[in-house]
Amino acid sequence: MVALAQEGNESALNQLCTVYGPRVLWLIRLRMGRALRSKLESIDVVQDVLVHAVRDLGKFTYKDEGDFVRWLASITENRLRDNLDKLHAGKRDIRREVQLDRQKSPDNNSTAINMEPIATTTPSVILSRKEEFDRLSRAIETLKKEYREIIVLTKIEGLSYQDIGDKLGKTADAVRMLACRAMAALSCAFENV
Repeated sequence: MVALAQEGNESALNQLCTVYGPRVLWLIRLRMGRALRSKLESIDVVQDVLVHAVRDLGKFTYKDEGDFVRWLASITENRLRDNLDKLHAGKRDIRREVQLDRQKSPDNNSTAINMEPIATTTPSVILSRKEEFDRLSRAIETLKKEYREIIVLTKIEGLSYQDIGDKLGKTADAVRMLACRAMAALSCAFENV
């Protein structure tokens, strides 16, 4: 399918986006911090990743499905980093934001009136707020960073225990045990969310 898409077959390209789009979405939701998630819609980042992947598809050398998933994961990491850099640039720096209910009025020291943001509903907001997806995302957020990372590497990127072990400096058996503990913790967290 990748080879056909590289040759310009539009059907193969559409099928690649359909098959791998949900994986990219999960990867984004798992890697996106709360600050970034409050400013960007996951589905918008998915579209950005897929646009970059389609544009650079000719540069990709296909060996197996794992290589393609890892390639998409690296594009995802780069796009998330670029978006975070934009949000931390100068006047737009999200770290400088102050909640309205904590802001002081310029003419006196009284606290400004607490104003709620205007609620908006767009197709991307509706899509990203599916109940089960959000529940799972919340459960994953409650896990320790080490567990979240191992879930991303095994379930989203599809790396083998040996590859993960090489990346993390652990044995394959240690990675397998960590993955089991992470999935058990996720199962408990999912039941309690």
